[in-house]
Amino acid sequence: MTGTFEALGDRTRRQILELLSGGEQPVGALVQALQGAAPISQPAVSQHLRVLREAGLVTVRAEGTRRLYALDPSGLAGAQAWLVALADPLAAFAQPLDALATEVARGQRARRAAPGHPGAAERDGRSA
Repeated sequence: MTGTFEALGDRTRRQILELLSGGEQPVGALVQALQGAAPISQPAVSQHLRVLREAGLVTVRAEGTRRLYALDPSGLAGAQAWLVALADPLAAFAQPLDALATEVARGQRARRAAPGHPGAAERDGRSA
């Protein structure tokens, strides 16, 4: 996870991810889009893409002589899960606590329905 956030720490890399959110693109299209904001070379963009690939945020596939880059959903999901856990540290306990509450309620119902429990005779149609 450390590599992910180190990669996201660079403004240019975040811009590349934003550009890739529209779909896969070759490095040339990314260079042109980035040059609209500031001068950047194709080798510099390729270096940023390498860092993003190593961090698991971007994938690359060959199509002839071109390389097409795209967002890697699994890498993004990992970063998102970490951020969600950071924002709500007790979220991991929600489901186990719900299961515990269900078991407690089930046990209470079973005790109330057990013979000899006050009120069990009334439910069965007998008077105490």
